[in-house]
Amino acid sequence: MKKLVSILLACLFVLSLWAGCAQKPEDSSSSTQPVSQSESQDVAEKKEPYKFGVSVAILSNPYCAFIESKMREIIEENGDIAVSADPAGDSGRQNNQVEDMITQGIDALLIQPVDSKGARIAVQAAKKAGVYVINFDSDIEDQEYVDCCLKSNNFNCGYLLAKELIKDFPDGAKYALIHDIKSQSCIDRVAGFDAGLKELAKAEYTRVSEQDGKGTTQDALPVSENVLQANGDGLQAAVCVNDPTAIGFVAAMKAAGRNDVAVYGVDGAPEAKHAIKNGEMKATSAQSPAELARQAIDAAYTLLEGGTVEHDILVDSFIINEDNVDQYDLDSWQ
Repeated sequence: MKKLVSILLACLFVLSLWAGCAQKPEDSSSSTQPVSQSESQDVAEKKEPYKFGVSVAILSNPYCAFIESKMREIIEENGDIAVSADPAGDSGRQNNQVEDMITQGIDALLIQPVDSKGARIAVQAAKKAGVYVINFDSDIEDQEYVDCCLKSNNFNCGYLLAKELIKDFPDGAKYALIHDIKSQSCIDRVAGFDAGLKELAKAEYTRVSEQDGKGTTQDALPVSENVLQANGDGLQAAVCVNDPTAIGFVAAMKAAGRNDVAVYGVDGAPEAKHAIKNGEMKATSAQSPAELARQAIDAAYTLLEGGTVEHDILVDSFIINEDNVDQYDLDSWQ
């Protein structure tokens, strides 16, 4: 009997050991996996996308439209947000649109002013709201509210036109100037042109007419028609502050059945390059809006990331004429 009890006790002891080792496994669905250090850093570093306000002077101008499109493309490729509007050449409207962008929470404003003086309201409001201001293409008069001013070398654009006019008319010429008196970039171009004539001319170059074409083909066309009628066959050249103005002058000549005035522009627009190729324009002092847009966006990102940039940045200009027009894509900007 004692032997039987001993056997039973031994069996119970073995069973108790097995039960203690065979614990119920945890439900894997309720377990929490540890987060790696790199995953934790990724979460910590992830931030909201930047929001950029883009305000060009007038979207009906192909040069301005290209810059707006290129800026939007770069911003959105970086996963950030571009907010833009068309002031249509109205300074008051541009100021209102910028104030609306500020209300939408932009981090940086990229602005090409309609009016160099009138833009003060917009940039002052931006700075008051803590928004970085990148002024491009044409100077805003109140640079104290601007973090970076980036533009083509507009003085050099005009200087190059003076050299081209002298090359084409070494014995002197009578010319008309078709201006855009509100645009600081165009004012700078005229200053460069005048400086080039003063420095380089060995003959007499007479400005027989100076008119405001307002920088658009539509406005330049009737002005150009009046210039042609008033000066008759004595007019030899038309110096235009941008390519839309030059295209307006070409259209006026066509309407008058003429092709005897040498037309010069500034921009390097596709329309101008086609006109040069077709013998309707002599030259354009070309800019690179693609490079202007890229450098302006780069400056904005540098500031947003806590870096510093030079206040004044110039992008080079160059002449496109009948001698080298085939080296460029006629249907696109450079």
